[in-house]
Amino acid sequence: MLLLDPADLEALRAAEPVVLVDVGDDDSRYQRAHIPGAVHLPYGDLVRVEPPAKGLLPEPAALGERLGRVGIDDTVTVVAYDADGGGKAGRLLWTLELLGHPRHGMLNGGLQGWLAEEGETVRGAETPQPRPCTAQIRCPAYRADRDWVRDHLGDPQVAVLDARSAGEYAGTDVRAERGGHIPGAVHLDWQALMDPQDPPLLRPASQIREMLAERGLDDPDREVVVHCQTHHRSSLTYVVLRALGYPKVRGYDGSWSEWGNDPELPVETGEG
Repeated sequence: MLLLDPADLEALRAAEPVVLVDVGDDDSRYQRAHIPGAVHLPYGDLVRVEPPAKGLLPEPAALGERLGRVGIDDTVTVVAYDADGGGKAGRLLWTLELLGHPRHGMLNGGLQGWLAEEGETVRGAETPQPRPCTAQIRCPAYRADRDWVRDHLGDPQVAVLDARSAGEYAGTDVRAERGGHIPGAVHLDWQALMDPQDPPLLRPASQIREMLAERGLDDPDREVVVHCQTHHRSSLTYVVLRALGYPKVRGYDGSWSEWGNDPELPVETGEG
């Protein structure tokens, strides 16, 4: 159930209790308009800043406290959305997958998709029902760190998928000490996953599969590492790949803010 449309969400909420989570930086935006019943989770609760890396995974104890505060534990179904293209909600799903959470999904199109279907919104804030949450990394294979990526460069069974913009990938848009990309990485801008006629709704699965095949990623059994600058944008890519049936996907949370600032790691430039 990784990706849900508004009708799917309505049916799910009618069938079982759901913790609906609005993920975002802007509490005032949440209070101006959110889906009825949605609790607010600040995006900053899902990342740890350790300069120069800005999107690292928090320690499990911190995650447990933050998730439990909004009512998330292993006993509840979680559906996430955001108003920023899907990366923030995707980051929550990636985190839940690492923790081995059994049942979670993301609203396709986020708040914009909900509004496009004339979904109701409300003002103010919902009161969460906190739950004790002991977070443990039960599924570490969904994460890659710097050393894992470095040690698998050139491995034909591993592909690196860069979800940043074309300029960042080529090295003309420099957002670290060095511009460029991880050697051998293929490029697929996260925004290319969205329907150009109706963003941030996602393209049909067939179109996304075609784009993946053009980049040599048509084998779902191949391991894929996704990254961007802070594993925000690439979290959407992660969710899409998992929803398409790719079982071996890793998020590199250090991403370019770590790799591009480490002079000991190799870098390539150009369009590839």
